[in-house]
Parts: sequence; structure tokens; C-alpha cells
Amino acid sequence: MYLKALEIYGFKSFPDRTRLNFKGGLTAVVGPNGSGKSNISDALRWVLGEQSTKTLRGARMEDVIFGGTQLRKAMGFAQVTLYIDNLDRSMPMDLDEVSITRKLYRSGESEYKINDQNVRLKDIVELFMDTGLGRDGYSMIGQGKIAEIVSAKSANRREIFEEAAGISKFRYRKNEAERKLVAAQENLLRLKDILVELEGRVEPLRVQAEKAARFVQYAAERRTLELSIWTAQLEQTRGLLRVQEDKVAAAQANHAEVEEELAEVERAA
Repeated sequence: MYLKALEIYGFKSFPDRTRLNFKGGLTAVVGPNGSGKSNISDALRWVLGEQSTKTLRGARMEDVIFGGTQLRKAMGFAQVTLYIDNLDRSMPMDLDEVSITRKLYRSGESEYKINDQNVRLKDIVELFMDTGLGRDGYSMIGQGKIAEIVSAKSANRREIFEEAAGISKFRYRKNEAERKLVAAQENLLRLKDILVELEGRVEPLRVQAEKAARFVQYAAERRTLELSIWTAQLEQTRGLLRVQEDKVAAAQANHAEVEEELAEVERAA
């Protein structure tokens, strides 16, 4: 695994898309003070996930975006892409070349990509663990870094040795597992508290449930009885209607007879 190329666009003093290709052996970047040599190493740190504005020599993270000059407008974003040769499969990906991209907008929104696929910063950090190339690795040594390492506390030097020995990933996974375990225990305590609270509500809810069940039963019985009453009343009304219809028919027949008798009397008169 080795650094193959670095593409910078809109980062600090690079308003134009600039691609630096690295061959085998040593590569030196030379130039006068203020020409932007350190911006290349800053771009490399930044694309690997550096979050410290102090390390990037700025006051805010948005300071890494090209701020403009008298002749050029300021840019709205900064983007750096790192290309790594992976023919030896040092990185856990079945690809000959791995690209890491970081993009930052002036609004503060960030994008991280691995081979043009959106990922989290956490994914990039885990990808470079135990390779020495991560943001906390030992592959990038700046001015005064050696003296800082030598004079650092044993705990700080231990992190560098662990990175070189290839165990930092396991320590990171251990810390993540412990963090998740603590979070799970906290969730378990909250669930127990909720369970205790709910257990106190069980008996009142059981009583209410029984009342509700009885209400449903009584309501069904009431509806059945009401239907029976309505049916009986309907049958009774139909019987009365038939009696009245018979009376009407008899009255009509009687009326017809009376009409005939009246007609006879009138003829006789």
C-alpha cells in the first residue's frame, strides 16, 4: 500500500483542481515561504478525517475553503481526494485502488466518500486503523512532532506504539463494545424502571379490562333484547293491522248493501 495521488480542489491555496501523482521513491515539495507547501500535508490530514482546526492552522473548519483574492472569487466548498494503491490488499477492500474523498461546504455540511460511495467519518477512521496512515497515525510527522513524541507522556507514546503494532483497531473496537455495553445497561435500567411502573398499573388495568368485557357482554345482550322487542312489536302491529283491514273490508261490504237498499227505496218512491 502506498500513496498514489492527491487531488485538491478549493482547499486553502488551491482554487484550481490540482492533482499530485506520487511515484515510487521519495517526493519532495519545494518552494518559498508562503507558497502553500504545508497546505498539501494539511489536505492529506484533512481528507483522513482531521477535526482539529488548530492542527489545520485555522480558527474555524470553514477556513480550509479558498477565501478568494483580488482576482478570484471565494469558493463555496473544498474537496480533497486521496488515491491509495491497494494491490497488496493491505486495506480490507477487494480493489486495486481505493479513493477517499472529503468535501466541506461553507454551510458547514460535510461529505465523506470511499470510492464515490457516501460513508461516515467513522468508516474512514476504521479503514485506516493499524495502517499508520490514519489521522492519529505515525506516518505524518510535522515540525516539532519528534520532540513532542519524545517529551510526551507515556500514555500518548503508547498510542503511537499501539498504532505501529497493529492493535489500535482492536482497542478501538474494545472501547466501542464497552461503550455500547454501558449504553445497553443504561437502557436495561430504564426498561426495569418502566417495567416497575407498568406493574403498578396492571391491577387497575385488569379491573378496567374486566369492566370493559362485562360492558361489551351486556351491550350485546341489550342489543339482542332490543331486537327481540322490536320484532315482537312489529308482529303485534302487523296483527292489529290485519284486524283493522278485515273490519274495513266488512264495513265496505255493509256500505255496499246499504247503498243498494237505498237505491231500491228511491226507485220505489
